[in-house]
Amino acid sequence: MHYARTRNFDFGQENRGNVSQLSPWIRHRLITEDEVLTAVLSQHGLAAAEKFVQEVCWRTYWKGWLEMRPSVWRDYRDAIAPAHDTLSADDRDRLAAAMRGETDIECLNAWSRELTSSGYLHNHTRMWFASIWIFTLRLPWQLGADFFMRHLLDGDAASNTLSWRWVAGLQTVGKNYLARAENIAKYTNQRFVDTPGLSPSAQPILGRDPMPPMPLAESVPPDTAKHTALLITDDDLAVSRDLFALPQLANAVYVDTTAWRCEQTASPEVQRFVDGAVDDLADRLVMPMHRVAAEGEEWAGELGQWCETAGIEQLVSLHVPVGPSTDALQQTKQILATYGITMTTVIRPWDRLAWPYATKGFFNFKKHIPTLLQDSGIVFSGRKH
Repeated sequence: MHYARTRNFDFGQENRGNVSQLSPWIRHRLITEDEVLTAVLSQHGLAAAEKFVQEVCWRTYWKGWLEMRPSVWRDYRDAIAPAHDTLSADDRDRLAAAMRGETDIECLNAWSRELTSSGYLHNHTRMWFASIWIFTLRLPWQLGADFFMRHLLDGDAASNTLSWRWVAGLQTVGKNYLARAENIAKYTNQRFVDTPGLSPSAQPILGRDPMPPMPLAESVPPDTAKHTALLITDDDLAVSRDLFALPQLANAVYVDTTAWRCEQTASPEVQRFVDGAVDDLADRLVMPMHRVAAEGEEWAGELGQWCETAGIEQLVSLHVPVGPSTDALQQTKQILATYGITMTTVIRPWDRLAWPYATKGFFNFKKHIPTLLQDSGIVFSGRKH
């Protein structure tokens, strides 16, 4: 109940006791959604933990929603460079000032500096930031989303892109989010009492409607007779050989796709977090792990050559969701085929059960959470729900 009452407050960088701050670890699946929910619900009933459960499930919902509408991600990425090109000189000055934290808006400056120094912003603050960026500074939302992806430790293709679209009025068509000074004052605990100059009104941004949801991908059973290596990306670092019943599994290869997150180089903080998480995975794996950086034109061929040298006939991975890693791996399957290497993917049970409920809005998804918990076998308060 305390979480439900206080989660919307941003008390400042040094006072985050009202939120879990688990998002960077969940984004990279160092810990999975069902593991988090199992831990929480083993101590609390669903009624007491309902708001926290819903917030965890928001990530699952966003992932499933985008998985069935990959064109939304492609449209966003394709719009970044043209958005830069169409900026006026004044626009470019406002863009640079916003990213440096040197605008006339005190709270935005503080948040921009916090983001670039720590790689984190409170979720409510992300909404205010996006709203001011779009409706007060009148900057393209795609450039703000890209700025976040460059710096957020939990920068996620689905959560970040769709949240910016929601603020702009594209996700729920005709409904946007407008930051207001009194709301900022209240939920920052009066840290920013006076925020003049915010746009008093705003029309939702226009854009094309998303395509109808596509069928979800299905797991492709790997060939148990082939010499196999795990293919790992930073989308799922809770991987182990126990997830695959493959007697010929003896190697792993990590493909670093961090460079694909944003138009410019990801921040040093993001790269350090990812590198540290991968180092931790390497310590936990009971097999050698090769590393390949998905950069330049030759990296897929380098991956194929490594497989050939190691005697690998098959790469198997946990499903790579729509986003930077799928962009990086798009042509890899064809190149590996020239080396006689096949690629297969396995979808985690949580994703397989949850994503089909993400065809509409979160309100509809939310109705299915008790069923999802039950079907996932999650036990809480001494009983199954």
